[in-house]
Amino acid sequence: MFNETQLTKYADVLIWAMQRARKNKFKKNDIIVIRYDKPTIELAQIVYQKILEIGMHPIQRMNLTSKMELSFFTASNNKQLTFLPPGDDELYSSLNGSIFLYAPESITHLSNIDPKKIAITAISRKRLRDILDKREEIGDFGWTLCIYPTQELANHANISIEEYSDQIISSCFLNDEFPVLKWQETFKEISKIKTWLNSLKIKKLHIESQNIDLEIYPGDKRKWAGISGHNIPSFEVFISPDYRKTRGIYYADQPSYRSGNYVKGIKIEFEKGVAINVSANEGEEFAKNQFSMDRGASRVGEFSLTDKTFSRINKFMANTLFDENYGGENGNCHLALGSSYSDTYDGDARELTKDLKQKLGFNDSALHWDLVNTENKRVTAYLKSGEKRTIYENGKFNS
Repeated sequence: MFNETQLTKYADVLIWAMQRARKNKFKKNDIIVIRYDKPTIELAQIVYQKILEIGMHPIQRMNLTSKMELSFFTASNNKQLTFLPPGDDELYSSLNGSIFLYAPESITHLSNIDPKKIAITAISRKRLRDILDKREEIGDFGWTLCIYPTQELANHANISIEEYSDQIISSCFLNDEFPVLKWQETFKEISKIKTWLNSLKIKKLHIESQNIDLEIYPGDKRKWAGISGHNIPSFEVFISPDYRKTRGIYYADQPSYRSGNYVKGIKIEFEKGVAINVSANEGEEFAKNQFSMDRGASRVGEFSLTDKTFSRINKFMANTLFDENYGGENGNCHLALGSSYSDTYDGDARELTKDLKQKLGFNDSALHWDLVNTENKRVTAYLKSGEKRTIYENGKFNS
């Protein structure tokens, strides 16, 4: 699927992305965790060596196999579901970087597990995520992740493993002579779009498509973010809006796999920032359970747009990392229910306390679920000056 040259280029891109994602520069003796699924062992070995060569300390952690994860949720009692290994708090408080190599051998093995059990574990582990979020806010932690092709992913995307691999190679620029340089150029171009959006001083966004009629309010002290290095590939531009004012109908025409469950055709009605009605063509009960996980799970944490000019992704990939960056004919928008992103705060993230987040309408939840719409759409910005402007149409920004 990947030759040695492509794997080496992939590793270079991932290390660049992790470094790009951190506000403070990395230095020698920083601690980097490499988390990987078993099929990515060749890539993990190359990343491990490169981390050593630049003078940092790699810690390798192989993720649970699908059988292990199924055993965990099948056999665990409540204490085991919420158990965190001794030393995790100390380790997470010392981490400077993370690279996650995702290559699932199954994405449906948890389909018969009670979603409430999965939610219990997610909520218990939120404490560790909060540690890393705080370290990221002060500039001491950076992370990235990627996908490695597996037959399981290809099967659920209804394409061959060769086609799946080609989508990754193309969208990550792994056949370019200097893929890191290509990513740097892409970063500069999308940064121009972010600067333009941030200059508009938007009061409200109106998103319209065949099945969407939604109002999003960016809120005070916000900025548009994106292509930060957190995900490879990544072409989206996003904001964490003031969840309290979301109103209208959102529809995800692209299917989604989450915790082993297949969900298709999710339709959500918002009123005063809360999802008051949820339906789905498939997986409706699971979706409703997810959105009741905690108080913030029924509220918006992110709104995102992808410009098809940049994204080479033109197939459904059965994975959010690629699907939320879909280019195709119409680009895409996606809405995430659950936690918001502090890097969309227009200020020093170190001052973004829990109380300030609540005051500004940044959402907090153990959930973050991206729901993608690829319909042709128009996004109209209502500016604080009173002007109205179409900022996105036919899959492109109108900058």
